Amino acid sequence: MKVLLSKPGLDGHDVGVKVLAHGLIDAGFQVVYTGLRKTIEEIVDIAVKNKVDIIGMSILSGTHLVLAQRMKEVLAERKLNIPWFVGGNIPAKDIEKLKKLGAHNAFATGSKVADVVNYFNSIKVKA
Repeated sequence: MKVLLSKPGLDGHDVGVKVLAHGLIDAGFQVVYTGLRKTIEEIVDIAVKNKVDIIGMSILSGTHLVLAQRMKEVLAERKLNIPWFVGGNIPAKDIEKLKKLGAHNAFATGSKVADVVNYFNSIKVKA
């Protein structure tokens, strides 16, 4: 499975997403990292260019619901069916809201890399 990890918006903290990237690589996943401060449109462009199976957004700024809504819109506008997930400073009460917006899953602060790896190993996505 090829995973795109991204940092949308103005958030400049990327230690957690880099730790996750290394954990996924160690578990046998292919990982593409966008770098910091990407728009949702840029993230989707990179996902398409790299033919990824799933998109991950690391969001620490508190804008996860706004960015998730935009991800839903951009994927719909482009008629793309790429599963996506969110991780970062996600309050527990927002996890279901993110799923209703189309997120495949959401991982709150404190989630363990092993839990994310196990989740990825348990899902099947259409390439």
